[in-house]
Amino acid sequence: MSNYQDRLRRLAFNDQVLLHEECGAIHDPHGLDAKTLAMARLASLIAMGGSEPSFAEQTDAALSAGASCDEVVDVLVGVSSVIGIPRVVWAAPKVALALGLDLDSMVD
Repeated sequence: MSNYQDRLRRLAFNDQVLLHEECGAIHDPHGLDAKTLAMARLASLIAMGGSEPSFAEQTDAALSAGASCDEVVDVLVGVSSVIGIPRVVWAAPKVALALGLDLDSMVD
């Protein structure tokens, strides 16, 4: 069995040792660079309805790891077909705020 298959099997069975080893080490996941991790976490926050401070934290982490503002917005667009437009519309102001934009002050 390959490493990823074993890890998936153990996660599926709620293996506490693996969860502690891999999920407890939040800032040191196997195989993901900082940018990819921050973008994945941002997508998760969008999907689950995260708080504004969490959006700010992960957006800052993504930008600090080399992501562009366009890439951050691309995450919103990219997850829309999976989580639905209403969730993306709900998250867009939180992402805008995390990017330092005030949507209320922006005029077309």
